[in-house]
Amino acid sequence: MSNNEIFKKLRVALHLRNDEIIEIMKLVDFRITKSELGAFFRKEDHPNFKKCGDQVLRNFLNGLVIHMRGNKVEGDKTETENAE
Repeated sequence: MSNNEIFKKLRVALHLRNDEIIEIMKLVDFRITKSELGAFFRKEDHPNFKKCGDQVLRNFLNGLVIHMRGNKVEGDKTETENAE
């Protein structure tokens, strides 16, 4: 399965619009335009299709974690500190 297919399936499963995905990417300081994003969701035989690289998908997933869980608070103890 390609990164493009994974990205498409996540977008559909989470009911995300392109502008929401752009905002999620901004959470990890990754800037992308609507046209660049739209190119990832086109069919492979379309002239404006663009292959989604690992960096784009990785930044989307990292931003999605922040979007869903919220930002990590500095004052929280980590699991290793709690184990002591």
